[in-house]
Amino acid sequence: MQRVRDWLRQAQAEWAAAQDLYRGGHWAWCCFTCHQVAEKALKALCEHFRQPRFGHNLNTLLLCVHERVEVPESVRKACARLNRFYIPTRYPNAFDQGAPADQFFEEDAREALSFAREVLDFVQGILETP
Repeated sequence: MQRVRDWLRQAQAEWAAAQDLYRGGHWAWCCFTCHQVAEKALKALCEHFRQPRFGHNLNTLLLCVHERVEVPESVRKACARLNRFYIPTRYPNAFDQGAPADQFFEEDAREALSFAREVLDFVQGILETP
């Protein structure tokens, strides 16, 4: 059973959550959630191409997509930047000291939102094309 719509719906729900986290000043969680938006959107696209993927590396997920469609440089860069938010936004041992909540700032979250939107728009554009 294909789960394209489920993956995309979850990406959209997490996009809304990321915006709420941003407004609430939860910068680290906003950054992580933006990574999740991109991951789930790309998994929707891989599923659409009947090549479901596991894992969390956005660059690896893009390889599946690139086999089928041209991936704009802006999407590649967005994924590379969002990949950096997967571990350090959640685990204190990603840094020599300090909690993740102390390591990320509003500018980081604002950028993450922009990158997540770039990936989500790219995926939705392909899935909505007849």
